[in-house]
Amino acid sequence: MSYTVPDLLAMTQEQLDDVFKASPAGDIPNGEAQGTAIIAPGTRYSGPIAKIVYWLVWQGKVFDAEKGYLKNKILFFGLKAIVAKIYKADSWLDGKECIVLDYSETSLVARRIRDEIRPIGPGLYLGKVYWGKKRLIDFALQF
Repeated sequence: MSYTVPDLLAMTQEQLDDVFKASPAGDIPNGEAQGTAIIAPGTRYSGPIAKIVYWLVWQGKVFDAEKGYLKNKILFFGLKAIVAKIYKADSWLDGKECIVLDYSETSLVARRIRDEIRPIGPGLYLGKVYWGKKRLIDFALQF
């Protein structure tokens, strides 16, 4: 099945988890991706919240697969900051391989954050955000 970002925003948390679990780890992406925060999934608030987050807080990520790191595009002007290491490891959600975006050694601000992503369609990745071991939100990356 092919997904779009609006499809993901309309899904419940359980449906998002099922999509993530059904997807393979895939290749580590390279290049710039537009990000969409998925907060309050499956509710009428998820779309408006995603727009607010995009314009004020987080626009996406820029991957350098060869060097194994990424930078986030943050604030309303897309400042490239907050570096993470990229590697494959087992997901905390289902124990299967995923792509981990690890901030523990690269950022004082985000050192407790771990993102996990998997491709769910051409140029589209679904991600999970953890704070420590606690799951926070989901996000989509479009390349």
